[in-house]
Amino acid sequence: MKNIREIKDYQIILLGLIIALGAILSTFIFSHAVVAYQKLQNHTITVTGSASKDIISDVAVWKGYYSVRCKDLKSGYSQIESNKKVVKEYLISCGMKEEDIKFAPVSSFPLYKKLSNGYESNDIDGYNISQNVEVSSSNVEAITNMSQNAGSLINKNVVLSSNAVEYYVSNLDNLKVEMLALATKDAKQRAKSMVESTGGHIGAMTSAKMGVFQIVAKNSTDVSDYGIYNTSAKDKKINAVVNVTFTIK
Repeated sequence: MKNIREIKDYQIILLGLIIALGAILSTFIFSHAVVAYQKLQNHTITVTGSASKDIISDVAVWKGYYSVRCKDLKSGYSQIESNKKVVKEYLISCGMKEEDIKFAPVSSFPLYKKLSNGYESNDIDGYNISQNVEVSSSNVEAITNMSQNAGSLINKNVVLSSNAVEYYVSNLDNLKVEMLALATKDAKQRAKSMVESTGGHIGAMTSAKMGVFQIVAKNSTDVSDYGIYNTSAKDKKINAVVNVTFTIK
């Protein structure tokens, strides 16, 4: 009986040693993993990558309006309708498609007679009637030329007020994706050059933060914290910036 008891005690002691050894080993492995993770976290590099590309606007938008002064609304609306016909004919003659031309509803407001003291009376002296027109076209050159010669309508008794042409890029979303890829590639190259100069190597990309896009005139250096979208220049440049973090091996 004594021998059996001694064997059982030995087994209990051995089991305790195995459990203790396992606990020590698991603690070592966990601690090593934590240290390795902390080293990985501390051995990173964050760089800024950038990319730029010249682009040409492929959509142009022009806005203008014309107005008449008249004694009564009936004659005024008749005159504004006549002006609309002249304007539409002019736009089409300049290469605009009819479906690209949008006329806004006619608007009008009364004009009051002036008193001797310079104040307005309650008596209506006539009306001012106007109509806005907008053209959006992919024929950028045609719409540019049209806007520059809109003053010629004065020869047809139409006083057309012309706004500056606005220029846009239709594939901007796809262009942004392309520019982000180029900026990220630039960031990787910068990080590689910096790290390899000290004998290291870059590893995986752990994070990336996109900056704002700057769409400026071709030779402009304008920058804004909120981004820029220049619409006055036909020839533009798009700038993209991205901040990327890489691990270091």
